Amino acid sequence: MKGLKKQRRVQILALAGVCIAGVLAILWFLPKDAFQFFRSPTEVLAAPPAETEYFQLGGLVQEGSMTETTGVQFSFVVTDGNAEVPVTYVGGDPAPDLFGEGQGTIVKGYYVGGVFQASELLAKHDETYMPAEVIDALKEQGVYQDPNG
Repeated sequence: MKGLKKQRRVQILALAGVCIAGVLAILWFLPKDAFQFFRSPTEVLAAPPAETEYFQLGGLVQEGSMTETTGVQFSFVVTDGNAEVPVTYVGGDPAPDLFGEGQGTIVKGYYVGGVFQASELLAKHDETYMPAEVIDALKEQGVYQDPNG
């Protein structure tokens, strides 16, 4: 009886080991940006994605770049301090109240012909909030300024 329990335990441990190895192998072969929540303008310009690839672009709305935002169709530029990507937004919803120049944003859509065509627009929740990913990208570029001091 003891031999059967030990054999069963070894089988379960071996199966768990094979499963862990399988998951690690899958993760190893995934593209390097598979878990990236958004791309910065610098990343987009350095390695432009295919026109059919849906992804997220994050950064700051460049000062002086916004057109009139009264409707659901307007344009602006997203920057990370090093690079700039023009964005045309055509969505179902108007811009959020806290969306504006100098503010952090993430847009979702396609990069076609040098212009990011956004169908979804995310803005910060309040006056001091900025997505952590945007802060990290701006810090990497050396242009992040803490709004609290």
